[in-house]
Amino acid sequence: MPEGNAPRAGDAREEQSQGQSTLYKIVQGVAIWFGMQMLMKQFTGGNKAQTATTTDASGNVVQVPANTGEIPAYQLRPSSLDEGATWNPVPQRLAPIWASDSSVDIIVTLSSSFVPVKISSVPDEYVALKEKNFKLGNSSDTRIAETTFTVPSSVQNNGTLWGHFYVGLKGANLDPKEPGFDPATAFHFVHPLTQYIPKKKESKTRNLLEDRPEVEEEEPEEQNTGPIIANYYHPNTSLAFVPDTGVLTYPQTHPAIRQFIHLEPTGARDGSGQNTWYYPVLYVNTFWQMKSHMTLLNETVKTLPLRLDLSNMANWKFNILASVDFNTKQQALQAAYGGPLPGGGDGSEIEIVKEMFLDTNPYLLGVTAVVSIAHLLLEMLAFGSDIAHYRKKKDNVGISVRSILANVFMQAVIFLYLIDNSQNTSWMILGSQGIGILIEFWKITTIVDVRVRPAPPGSLIPYRIAFEDKYQLSETEEKTKEYDEIAFKYMYIAAVPLLIGYAVWSLVYESHKSWYSYILTTLVGSVYAYGFLMMVPSLYINYRLKSVAHMPAKAMMYKFLNTFIDDLFAFTIKMPFLYRLATFRDDIIFFIYLYQRWAYRIDYTRVNEFGQGGDEEPEETKAEPKSLPKTDAVAEKIEGSAKSSGADTGAAKKRK
Repeated sequence: MPEGNAPRAGDAREEQSQGQSTLYKIVQGVAIWFGMQMLMKQFTGGNKAQTATTTDASGNVVQVPANTGEIPAYQLRPSSLDEGATWNPVPQRLAPIWASDSSVDIIVTLSSSFVPVKISSVPDEYVALKEKNFKLGNSSDTRIAETTFTVPSSVQNNGTLWGHFYVGLKGANLDPKEPGFDPATAFHFVHPLTQYIPKKKESKTRNLLEDRPEVEEEEPEEQNTGPIIANYYHPNTSLAFVPDTGVLTYPQTHPAIRQFIHLEPTGARDGSGQNTWYYPVLYVNTFWQMKSHMTLLNETVKTLPLRLDLSNMANWKFNILASVDFNTKQQALQAAYGGPLPGGGDGSEIEIVKEMFLDTNPYLLGVTAVVSIAHLLLEMLAFGSDIAHYRKKKDNVGISVRSILANVFMQAVIFLYLIDNSQNTSWMILGSQGIGILIEFWKITTIVDVRVRPAPPGSLIPYRIAFEDKYQLSETEEKTKEYDEIAFKYMYIAAVPLLIGYAVWSLVYESHKSWYSYILTTLVGSVYAYGFLMMVPSLYINYRLKSVAHMPAKAMMYKFLNTFIDDLFAFTIKMPFLYRLATFRDDIIFFIYLYQRWAYRIDYTRVNEFGQGGDEEPEETKAEPKSLPKTDAVAEKIEGSAKSSGADTGAAKKRK
């Protein structure tokens, strides 16, 4: 099956966020289910299934299941309804027809037809499994069958490959086409072994330097045909008996569970006419069948392998897997037809979580789950500390205004890229990205005044946006602006050639939907590859001022700790190399910042050269406007003397 283009960095970020969100939902659902199960067992004592011995109407000793509750065993069912009772076509409660510790025989055959034929007439290559004396409820009893079969021509042409399942008590006749078949001792059902899955819509791309093809008249027709449903096959299927299901309330059963419940076919009821019996649940488990491991069926597929694993499964596990699998497939189908989904997405987010469980070391996965919670907590703490720092800051010392503006631009580029290149993008991702942009805008308003001013004469646009200082800057703040300008001057020298080179390479060798998409893709690639350059001005300003006192220490520590958590995700989640490189770039900045904190140590018990720290001042002193005194200590600080600390300046402030 041909593979599409490799996922880009924006898609990797989206898949990572969606994967974490879906993992949280699954963990929450499992915890709730476990709690309900334990609570029910405390009141009901659980389903203690076992075999009971009794006598029938003829006086014969028979073995019957003992977990049927008030419903009589199937072998002891009444021959007529109670007086005044009516026969209900939809049974209300279901009791097991066999004991949960029975031994059964099972045969599985393959066919392109839904209608069963005699087992003896099925060719050997289409008999996928044939096992005898399988013990229900015995977790150590497992069977494995492997085969290779010729794909029927109808299955090659979008037909369904059916699995015919014949199950019966040990030694019973399993074939309903043979005389002597007794529904009390055997049953048959059919389940598809192929899946019809909607293909993801892929936007048409082309090389922008080539001529546009003259086939655009067909595009509106293709858009109206709806989703493309393809026939997929997975070579591994797990079969699991669920013997401890007990008595069920049929109308309240989840559709995912109901599809595996097979009722007694004769229409028998107990005396009330409301209740009946069902066969042991055989779960055809497709939960771990990844689409990336499936084969797209067509005329070129001649033979296929098949592996069947037969075992037992606990009832709680069956309920969780069947429900999640059913809901995921329904969401994917709904999204394919354009239906809305809660939180956006296309229903495929669970695939990311499954890949994590399948491809990741269990210990590493456990650590990842723990640090995911820490990641969320650190993000909240960083968010609060960052806002608190900018709210309390009284000057612009050490702040790179250009870096904040550049960060707003980069976040906006990523936001537009997600909208343009990701179909059914989660609103949670877009919302968090938009909130991040608004916070960066707010930071700008705390530093400078944003004004709309008339443009200079001769400009095409009559007005322009101007960033003006809020007050007369001190000498140190003027130096900060100067250092910021110098840092960005050298950044432009380094970044612009790299950006131009990447843009030319992408234009020549890659395909794009449009020129607008090409511009966004080029900018996003540059953001992920060279985004760390936006952090360099702050480090340069620290170096020239020989101080880190103006930095939001708590917020930066929280953010840098999150970068190490992102490093862990880079090993556990598949992503392009460009995005993985972006997760490690912040580590370099972090170590440089640690060195600067060590080199420019701060005494928090004294007021520093920027008017921060020290003991609490009286209220009347706090009310007075503060300005940086032009003392010899401050002048020496501006000149870059590393030995100048906050002691002299703090003493000068107190003397003043």
